[in-house]
Amino acid sequence: MEHVRDVSALPKAHLHLHFTGSMRPATLLELADKYGVRLPETLTEALTSGEPPKLRATDERGWFRFQRMYDAARSCLREPEDIRRLVREAAEEDVKDGSGWLEIQVDPTSYAPRLGGLIPALEIILDAVDGAMRETGLGMRVLVAANRMKHPLDARTLARLAVRYQDRGVVGFGLSNDERRGMARDFDRAFAIARDGGLLSAPHGGELTGPSSVRDCLDDLYAHRVGHGVRAAEDPRLLKRLAERGVTCEVCPTSNVALGVYAKPEDVPLRTLYDAGVPMALGADDPLLFGSRLAAQYELARHHHGFTDEELAELARQSVRGSAAPATTKAELLAGVDAWLGGPVAR
Repeated sequence: MEHVRDVSALPKAHLHLHFTGSMRPATLLELADKYGVRLPETLTEALTSGEPPKLRATDERGWFRFQRMYDAARSCLREPEDIRRLVREAAEEDVKDGSGWLEIQVDPTSYAPRLGGLIPALEIILDAVDGAMRETGLGMRVLVAANRMKHPLDARTLARLAVRYQDRGVVGFGLSNDERRGMARDFDRAFAIARDGGLLSAPHGGELTGPSSVRDCLDDLYAHRVGHGVRAAEDPRLLKRLAERGVTCEVCPTSNVALGVYAKPEDVPLRTLYDAGVPMALGADDPLLFGSRLAAQYELARHHHGFTDEELAELARQSVRGSAAPATTKAELLAGVDAWLGGPVAR
């Protein structure tokens, strides 16, 4: 058997991790008990068994079930200490997986009702990030994401807020939820506000719908990165465009399989994107529901797609280059990747 290096020791950046979805299963069970929240039975069974829940979001009913689980988990985050715990534990998990930089994605409007309003909610989140960085040593920033199921005016409000808090740790602006709803162009003004304010544009696209949604992210929202983007593999011209423009796709293989976008891990077109020269940043998306964190995505690339250690190192480099990390942090992480390649292999 070929000797390989430990991917959890490979320095990397994590660019696609949702806030509530980053929670540890044990933490959710504890908070649900604390607040008397009745979680969906299938979710409780999954959390206690250690097996991820059976999900499929390629139809409306499946997406509704996924959102119901997610909303139930989010309802257990009620106090500032819950937010601080979630962020600290997410950082700890990332450090264990070799991450040196994490950009966690959040829509603060989802937490505002229980945390005193929109601005207090974002400030609590940003304070939690500051604390987690001090405690763990992980470089960490926030990407504020609008919900495409809500009115575009709400997204503009969020974009202005994100720009206002750029000096407190907000580095980008995203657009999440079911990409089959809400056209990208409806949110173009919000993204213009964010870009003009110096934030990265990182909308979701190319997951539940095909290559057209990735093109919309490029044409209407001038995306620097695309959340997921895997369906671009179906259009060679689009792949070439992504590669030429250096647009990083935040690819989440385990999530793609769990939600039914692809039937098996080997069906996720990692090799197609990689060979086309499209930069990728592997991400865990929502490990609470999908059952695996960052290092597992690199293991998947190795075991199901034949990525060598040299290729895994290049994936790590691409994640670092696609991040909003300071130049000094990028240089340190890239040097760490080189050191990993030069280090010992497992026997």
